[in-house]
Amino acid sequence: MSKEFKRYLVTSALPYANGPVHIGHLAGVYIPSDIYTRYLRLRGRDVVSVCGSDEHGVPITIKARKEGVTPQEIVDRYHRIIKDSFERLGMSFDIYSRTSSPTHAVTASDFFRKLYDEGKFIEKSSMQYYDEEAGTFLADRYIVGTCPKCGNDRAYGDQCEKCGSTLSPEELVDPHSAVSGSVPVLRETKHWYLPLDQYETFLREWILDGHKEWKTNVYGQCKSWLDGGLQPRAVSRDLDWGIPVPVEGAEGKVLYVWFDAPIGYISATKDFTPDWEKYWKSEDTKMVHFIGKDNIVFHCIVFPSMLKAHGDYILPENVPSNEFLNLEGDKISTSRNWAVWLHEYLDEFPGKEDVLRYVLCANAPETKDNDFTWKDFQARNNNELVAVLGNFVNRALVLTQKYFGGIVPACGGLNDYDRETIAEVAAVKGSLEKNIENYHFREALKEAMNIARIGNKYLADTEPWKVVKSDPERVKTILYVALQITANTAVAIEPFMPFSARKILAMLAVDKFDWERLGATDLIPAGHRIGEPA
Repeated sequence: MSKEFKRYLVTSALPYANGPVHIGHLAGVYIPSDIYTRYLRLRGRDVVSVCGSDEHGVPITIKARKEGVTPQEIVDRYHRIIKDSFERLGMSFDIYSRTSSPTHAVTASDFFRKLYDEGKFIEKSSMQYYDEEAGTFLADRYIVGTCPKCGNDRAYGDQCEKCGSTLSPEELVDPHSAVSGSVPVLRETKHWYLPLDQYETFLREWILDGHKEWKTNVYGQCKSWLDGGLQPRAVSRDLDWGIPVPVEGAEGKVLYVWFDAPIGYISATKDFTPDWEKYWKSEDTKMVHFIGKDNIVFHCIVFPSMLKAHGDYILPENVPSNEFLNLEGDKISTSRNWAVWLHEYLDEFPGKEDVLRYVLCANAPETKDNDFTWKDFQARNNNELVAVLGNFVNRALVLTQKYFGGIVPACGGLNDYDRETIAEVAAVKGSLEKNIENYHFREALKEAMNIARIGNKYLADTEPWKVVKSDPERVKTILYVALQITANTAVAIEPFMPFSARKILAMLAVDKFDWERLGATDLIPAGHRIGEPA
């Protein structure tokens, strides 16, 4: 028996503000999150959807240094680009916030301070590389040297991008500072750690016993992390960009970005509503995190441990995560500029927002990595959106204009085929709901499009353009039914293709319908005047 919730909190992974958003991000996180949120709103649910830019961390400082600007200038630029492109794609977040906001600084500091005061952290000193010339400790990414495994002389202190090995700075041959080029020295530094190992029992019970319904990729990754044994994780860093650690003797230290970023969901909700606590602290709220697979550990292991340690907050009910989307058979790469960037797509294809939304959902990497190709994009546009959806809506409207001057005809007696068709449309609702509520958005989209397919077949089989010569009364019933199917199509596709749904409703000259009306045969009354088909 699944629990009934009074309200929903939907979070979408915070995009990192050192570059624009690409189709991999959209297919993995943002399209699924928007479909789910729109669906809940259509059903009249109390839902808050939050997102925002993740604006701290080393890659931002590296980019700023490369460009000779401040980190703030970098995050301001990309925050603007990301926020604007999300709005243009029709993403319906209640708030798109940012982790450089004053609310966030206070929220993250208070969160750290509560855990610190209650003795939830452990303090540890370790030896780390220090750049004497620049007078700063070096984050792993700021240390460059030769990879001990493949000999690449441009390996970073955390990873060799040539052979893919995970490294630690001590393993590099001939390490030097990416800041000044000098050879760094080892110095002692103190940091605070969240002892994840102390939360293992809680996590095992909560995930492995309590959330067997999670997607297999998420559940499996959590299980392998837990089976491997968890280690304490540093929550602070030696860096001058970020939220200062709010305790005595922590000068030059900031909150580690992985600790600070998920708290951004809380601060965004605070900025959106003074009632934020009922979304974060009430067991009547269902919290769902939409993330990509590279974020599973943070949202299923680390953040829940933080929330548990804090004690005031609810835990997520589900963490639906998709796999990766490749581009034309190759891994999407920001550094190689191998991606389809959202803001560029929107500039190049004005008015085609829904085509991208449709293709990325129809081809979503829900269970395994998937591939985006322009050939598939074109085929889906022409064979599905134009040939099925566009063709059906256009025919239903054009024939009504042609035979009845745009006035919805009265429905006469229904024959068996009419009744079968109407029943088929009504049956879509249940399977659509089941798929969306179980995060199977690809299947759900197929079901929504099925209504247009049923409509197309209905018109092809009943042939009103032929019947009109011998039995114009029968044509009234056919077009009445076809217009009801058209209105139902608009309701069903709204979560997936909001722009197209709006266009169809405008052509029918009606307002938006509630989800509960899906499957009804009296959405548009006889005698109503429809608009012009476009």
